[in-house]
Amino acid sequence: MKLVPEIRRDVLEKSIARARERNIILPTFAQQKDPTKAPAAIAKRLKSVGLWDLDPANLFRITWKNEPVERGGGFGEGNWIEFPQVITGVDATIIGIVGNWFPTGAHKVGAAYGCLVPRLVTGNFDPETQKAVWPSTGNYCRGGAYDCALLACPAIAILPEGMSRERFEWLEEIGTDEIIATPGTESNVKEIYDKCWQLRGERGAGIVVFNQFEEFGNAIWHYHVTGSFIDEVFQNHYADGRRLSGFVSATGSAGTIAAGDYLRTRHPAIRVVATEALQCPTLLEFGFGEHRIEGIGDKHIPWIHNVRNTNLVAAVDDEQTMQLMRLFNEAQGHKCLQREGADPELLESLPLIGLSGICNLVASIKTARYYDMDGRDVIFTPLTDAMELYASRMQEIKKAHGPYTSRLADKHYARYLQGVTADHLRELTYTDQKALHNFKYFTWVEQQGRTSDELRQLWDQDFWRAVFSQEVVAEWDRLIDAFNSATGLTAKNNGGESE
Repeated sequence: MKLVPEIRRDVLEKSIARARERNIILPTFAQQKDPTKAPAAIAKRLKSVGLWDLDPANLFRITWKNEPVERGGGFGEGNWIEFPQVITGVDATIIGIVGNWFPTGAHKVGAAYGCLVPRLVTGNFDPETQKAVWPSTGNYCRGGAYDCALLACPAIAILPEGMSRERFEWLEEIGTDEIIATPGTESNVKEIYDKCWQLRGERGAGIVVFNQFEEFGNAIWHYHVTGSFIDEVFQNHYADGRRLSGFVSATGSAGTIAAGDYLRTRHPAIRVVATEALQCPTLLEFGFGEHRIEGIGDKHIPWIHNVRNTNLVAAVDDEQTMQLMRLFNEAQGHKCLQREGADPELLESLPLIGLSGICNLVASIKTARYYDMDGRDVIFTPLTDAMELYASRMQEIKKAHGPYTSRLADKHYARYLQGVTADHLRELTYTDQKALHNFKYFTWVEQQGRTSDELRQLWDQDFWRAVFSQEVVAEWDRLIDAFNSATGLTAKNNGGESE
C-alpha cells in the first residue's frame, strides 16, 4: 500500500494555479496539531471570520484547539468537559473532548481533510475534471463537502434519507454540487457503498470516492491530531497522581478510534473501547438491526479499524441515549440534575453533547464499572458534535412522548445515569479480535473489491506501525508546504500582510 502516491505534475500545476487564484493556503498536519504555527496573516484574518463561514482561512480552524466562540476566535488549549460523579456515578474521571468548535460543528471535517488533501497535493485529485464523493451517515459527508467548498472543489454528498433534516438543509445551504439520499437510516451503510459503485460505473474517472470506512487518511488524521491532543490535555491537567486508563469511541468509520493506537504508544496499559448501538450489535455478537444513535455506522467492520488494538466492546441502548438527550437538554432535566448537585457551568455545557457523544459517555461509565476503575483512573471520549445538529430529533421525541416532566427526569436520571451497569460488554481475547478481523472479509473482499492478501496484511501490526508512522505525515506536510510555496502565497502570509 502506497500512502504517498506518485505525483501527477500536470494535474498538480492546475491545482496550484487554482489555489493561487482563490487565495487558498493549506494547513499542514503539524499546524492542525498546533494552530499557533499558522501564518501570521491567517491568524489576523480569522479575527473577522465566522467559525462556519465559507472562507479558506477556516481550513486553519480544523483543529481541536479553537477558541469556543462562533466568530473571530483564536486558539487555546482546546475544549473538553470533565463529567462529575453526579453525572457518572463512578470514581474514575471521565473527560469528553468537544467537537462542536470545529467548522461544521463536528470533528469529521478533519478526517475528511486527511483524506482529500494528500490526493490534492500529489495531483491525484483534479478539481477541474473530477468530483469528490463523500459517502457517509452524516457528519463525514458534511465535513468533506465543507472542505471542498473551502478548496473550490466540486463535491457529492451521499447519506441515508432517514438522517436528521438539519444535515440535508445545511448541505444545500453551502452549495454542495450533488446531494444523494440513499435508502434507510444510520445502519444502512451497504446502501451507501452500492450508490458509490453505481456512480463509478456511470461516471468512471469523473469521480474520486473518499470512502471514510477504508481511507487511511481518516485514521491517520485522528492518530496524530486527536491522539496527541488527548495526551496533551491529560499531561497538562490530569497526570498528577493519575493514569490514562481508557479511550472510548463509537467505531463509526473507525477513524476516531485510531487515536487509541496513538495513546497506547504513550500509555501501554490503556483500554481502548469500541462503542456501538445495542440494537445493531455487530461487534458485540456479529448482529444487525436498526437504531437511532446518529454518528455510528453499522453491520460491518470498517477496513481501517485495527481491531488488534481494541480491548472491549460496549453496546448502548438507543432508548437510553434518546432519553438522556431529553435529560441533558430540557428544563425539567436540568432542574433534576441541579437537585442532584450539578453546577450551572456543567448544565450550560450539556447541549455540547450530541447523540453519539451521549452514547460514548454511557459506554465510558460502563468501562469504569467493568474494570473497577477508581479515582486514579482517567477515561477520554469524543463528543463528536452537539445538539444543535439534532433539533428535529428533539421535536420528534417531544411529539411522540409528550412534555418532559419532573417525574420522568428523575426516573431517567436514576435508570440511565446512576443505574448504568457493566452489561452488554464483550472483552476481546486474541481469538475474538481475530474473528472480528476475519469478519471484514464478507464486506471488503466479497463486496468491495479488496483481496484476501490485503486483508491478511491488516492483521500484521508492523503494517499499522507503517501506516501511522511520523514519516508519512512528515512527507504529506512537506508536500503541503511545497504546494503553498508554489502558489506564491506563503511568504506573503508569513510576513503578516492582511489579504
